[in-house]
Amino acid sequence: MQKLPIGLQSFKALREDNYLYVDKTFYIKELVDRGKYYFLSRPRRFGKSLFLDTLRQAFLGRKKLFEGLYLYERWDWEKKYPVIHISFGAGVMRNLDELRDTMESFLIDWKNAFSIIYEKKSIKEKFKEAIQKAAEKYNNQVVVLIDEYDKPILDNITELNKAKEIREELKNFYSVLKDSDEYLKFVFITGVTKFSKVSIFSGLNNLDDITLERNYATICGYTQSELEKNFADRLKGVDLSEVRRWYNGYSWGGEKVYNPFDILLFLSKKQFQNYWFETGTPTFLIKMLDENKYYIPRIEEIKAGGEIISSFELEALKIETLLYQTGYLTIEKIEEILPYEYEYHLTYPNLEVKKAFTDSLLTFFSNDLVKKSENKISLVKKLRAKDFEGLREVFYSFFASIPNDWYRKNQLSGYEGFYASIFYCYFTALGLEVKAEDATNQGRLDMAVFFEGSCYIFEFKVVELIKDENSALTQIKTKGYADKYKSQYDEIYLIGVEFSKEEKNIVGYEVEKF
Repeated sequence: MQKLPIGLQSFKALREDNYLYVDKTFYIKELVDRGKYYFLSRPRRFGKSLFLDTLRQAFLGRKKLFEGLYLYERWDWEKKYPVIHISFGAGVMRNLDELRDTMESFLIDWKNAFSIIYEKKSIKEKFKEAIQKAAEKYNNQVVVLIDEYDKPILDNITELNKAKEIREELKNFYSVLKDSDEYLKFVFITGVTKFSKVSIFSGLNNLDDITLERNYATICGYTQSELEKNFADRLKGVDLSEVRRWYNGYSWGGEKVYNPFDILLFLSKKQFQNYWFETGTPTFLIKMLDENKYYIPRIEEIKAGGEIISSFELEALKIETLLYQTGYLTIEKIEEILPYEYEYHLTYPNLEVKKAFTDSLLTFFSNDLVKKSENKISLVKKLRAKDFEGLREVFYSFFASIPNDWYRKNQLSGYEGFYASIFYCYFTALGLEVKAEDATNQGRLDMAVFFEGSCYIFEFKVVELIKDENSALTQIKTKGYADKYKSQYDEIYLIGVEFSKEEKNIVGYEVEKF
């Protein structure tokens, strides 16, 4: 059977010798009927490029590729449009010169594809010229598809001035679209982040952002029903609830979806692994969390207004915005607090992201992969054996392994949330159920961990910051933090942990069975 172009493989997954359909082409018909200019934000490796290539094949009139799909009988295949495809997804652009070189390569491709002889000199004017001359040559309007529009900015996000220079260059480049309206049939732009129209698409006021539209929530990714229907053969003998726990959960205001990259690799290997996460470690995000003394357990449940999740600005980077737009957080629910005013509840999309992200944080803090791995294994064994002294030794060893130079650069040793974050990261990196700052009728406990039928309640204090005479364990008991769990668990253990910012380690540790 003829091998499909890359884009169509997003909707046709190979199953043995036959092609299996996950048909999303009805979105193409709907979008073209509805409007002209669109923007879609999704995390990396979520099928954006594949969807764009499918759009490209449709506008080029390649009917045979769509046989059996929704679009096959609902598209005018006689009309063929010139397509200008721009992708910044390949490689890394380290500076303005490399960005301009990439843009110049686009111009050469269009020159060859449309037999264009450029008369203008600047990149921007040549781009505009390519659109006009392609339309005139083919006597039809042009389709422009822009993939990973923001990647050159993200490639340089740790260097603000360089990132701003690149943003301005891209803004100038994209401004061609607003001046070429009469020559354009359809424009679709994708990226990871969502910059405001003013900062990157100035003047393109009719750009329709479908990122959070419920009707397009599943335009990329597989729903649970699509997975079960189209991959039934490969799911034989597979625990669907575990697959859902590991890989489902991404949401943009509608039905939750799987990342195609994740689930297709799982179906191929039948092993639960961090497929998506391992394609890119969020080093910059981890550094931001560190520099801002971010309380890591808070990531479990962030509540934010629309401004936090809607726009991304270099001059005022927000951790929550970055975490959400890059796919480490997703929308759990949307609450209308006033007419047309919404609060977004954000959380980890699934177990893969939660485990892998917190594991990366542990690596950043200790920079000792062997020690971290040994501690994780030991932690499970100590919990299972109810060896609480051994548990203390695991964490004491971890804090002792953090280089003094790290503390010199990071003023976190006196920060109570830092120590609590380490405990949280260890338990979540193991995939255990953890509740941080869980509310009770007497206040919020620091952390509860649930493992093999037992509940472990933790309270953390930095001794230099204690304002009363109560120890960490005394506070658990005085506040009655265990009461809410006594009907659910036969064994509840209260664990008070105290640290010293001078010693940079545990100096007090008490355990009591409730």
